[in-house]
Amino acid sequence: MTDSSLSELAHRFGVATEYHDWTGRLVGVDEATLVGVLAALGIEASTEEGRAAALSASDTRYWSRSLPPSIIGTAGTETSFWAHVSHGDPAHVWVRLEDGAVRTGVRQADNWTPPFDLDGRVVGEATFVLPADLPLGYHEVHLRSGGQDCSTPLIITPAWLGLPPQLDGRRTWGLATQLYSVRSKNSWGVGDLGDLADLAVWAGARHGAGYVLVNPLHAAAPTQPMEPSPYLPTSRRFTNPLYLRVEHVPEFAFLPKRGRVWKLRAAVQARARKADTIDRDTSWSAKRIALKEIYRVPRSAGRQLAFEAFKEREGRALDDFATWSALAEKYGGNWHEWPKSLRHPGSPEVLEFAERHSAGVDFHRWLQWQLDDQLAATQSQAVRTGMALGIMADLAVGVHPDGADAWALQDVLALGVAAGAPPDEFNQLGQNWSQPPWRPDQLEELGYQPFRALIQTILRHAGGVRIDHIIGLFRLWWIPAGASPTKGTYVRYNHDAMIGIVALEAYRAGAVVVGEDLGTVEPWVRDYLRARGLLGTSILWFERDNDGDRGPLHAERWRELCLSSVTTHDLPPTPGYLAGEHVRLRDELGLLTRPAEDELADDRAEQAAWLAELRRVGLLGADPDEEQVILGLYRYLARTPSRLLALALTDAVGDRRTQNQPGTTNEYPNWRVPLTGPDGAPLLLEDVLTDPRAQALAAALHAATVPRPE
Repeated sequence: MTDSSLSELAHRFGVATEYHDWTGRLVGVDEATLVGVLAALGIEASTEEGRAAALSASDTRYWSRSLPPSIIGTAGTETSFWAHVSHGDPAHVWVRLEDGAVRTGVRQADNWTPPFDLDGRVVGEATFVLPADLPLGYHEVHLRSGGQDCSTPLIITPAWLGLPPQLDGRRTWGLATQLYSVRSKNSWGVGDLGDLADLAVWAGARHGAGYVLVNPLHAAAPTQPMEPSPYLPTSRRFTNPLYLRVEHVPEFAFLPKRGRVWKLRAAVQARARKADTIDRDTSWSAKRIALKEIYRVPRSAGRQLAFEAFKEREGRALDDFATWSALAEKYGGNWHEWPKSLRHPGSPEVLEFAERHSAGVDFHRWLQWQLDDQLAATQSQAVRTGMALGIMADLAVGVHPDGADAWALQDVLALGVAAGAPPDEFNQLGQNWSQPPWRPDQLEELGYQPFRALIQTILRHAGGVRIDHIIGLFRLWWIPAGASPTKGTYVRYNHDAMIGIVALEAYRAGAVVVGEDLGTVEPWVRDYLRARGLLGTSILWFERDNDGDRGPLHAERWRELCLSSVTTHDLPPTPGYLAGEHVRLRDELGLLTRPAEDELADDRAEQAAWLAELRRVGLLGADPDEEQVILGLYRYLARTPSRLLALALTDAVGDRRTQNQPGTTNEYPNWRVPLTGPDGAPLLLEDVLTDPRAQALAAALHAATVPRPE
């Protein structure tokens, strides 16, 4: 039994003392886990005295506030909130909208909460109700009482997001790809934004695709070895300059023809042709030299003005990121190991470093400007060739604990724990992603500004965003430092705020939001997402009839408000999956909790059930080959009501190797596997654009999503 004061503390701060695991079993959380998680929230709970003091401090903090740290409302619905004033004092409340206009008409409702003695001052609690017709946006609630004025952020979010107008009620299909693996003759050993634009043109103009879903393009540390995982970035706010197409920077035109930069590119491309994995370090080393040369080229007056405007728009966040990058180049990519005086962005020593190394810091600002330009050009190109959405960005769950965001946002992140996932059917040992999660209390204190800025940035040049593990905006699995993934617990977030802000920013950007809602999910969460107009994710192999025999879920019963695909980046491409590669690999790496023969037997049974389902609906013959099976699976996908369909580029070309094996780091070359064909030979983008297998699959999905004449 958990101590009552510890349980109360956990309850107040949204920390679960028990939870249902993936089998439905109720699991109690260890006291050590609760103490460790509360410590990451700044709460001392290891002793009874500490718990009593923490509960008292929580009461004092609550009653000392005149208004909540943030107020979240939904358009078309009245919003209520509390206010604290000296008992008996009158209170006047009004709203200042983000455009400066003032709204009154706030009414008071009954509140029978007894007054509280706050160090001799009797404080009363009142409830106020905001009108339902407030516009969407970021506003302020003001309170005047006892001669004192105060205010707090008010965020009014859309009740429903849905699909953006440019889809005009239609469904569409798109490609899903890991950009770094899609190399062309012109890229520097790693797929880049130039390649992404070309891929979008092929998919959109030739095959009627509505989008290209790309892996997270978040920034990695500019040090070696460069972190290969796009899901463990140094920053989610900024982008990895590895993806820059050097030749598309305007000042490149003023470099000497066939000079040093050309030789660098030729050397990198020659090396890439001989390597069987993606070599980010070699590519970035060469690109950095080339980009540094271009940075030194004098800019026109107009270009310089544009650079200055970009720096002003991005403000302190860009300064911090650029400063961290320059510090990392000097002291290494782990800020915890830097001189103590440099471990916080607000220290005088950090400011002094930035001034002394102004050119190095400015170079990293410039890189982000170039990325902003090329991202804008890529999205423009995709839309101009007919794509309804264009590029769909991918938002990772979190950031590297030693990276730029963890340094710049250390007061808003819980650095004493790691986000992860409890054991589930596919990852039976649980997962530790090593990423420090948002502190829900600090986000609320800041009016969710860091989260708002993140969503605004990722949607600036995109027609949609896929949010990895969107369940983490409801509750996230926190693992205390040094504990195994099984010794964590869930911490709850204000999902009305988090989902509401995502919906508000997407509405303003005219974008669609896809939540990756796989794994252990509370049933009501999917209902909530659907009610707010956010799409879920369905992967064919995981779609089962839970109300029947657990066999394949019939196509007509799939979710409509959904992005559906046959596979995902955490599984092998479909050719590899059909061959049982996901079982073989996990067995080799020691990730199974039962014999491989049993896993393979279950896997073969599941695949046989799906092949039988394809035959039942007339999509497969008696003795199909691999290509016919894969084509049948995607045609089955097209029979579902899902509004967005995704074709994995690896499936389109017959690739077999998985990009990522969850639960591993260096045991497998995660995120370093180049795109290859069925024979295992590397494919360039130029090969993809003429590949008959890719054309057949693209044509099948295009035919399924073209509106039929009435």
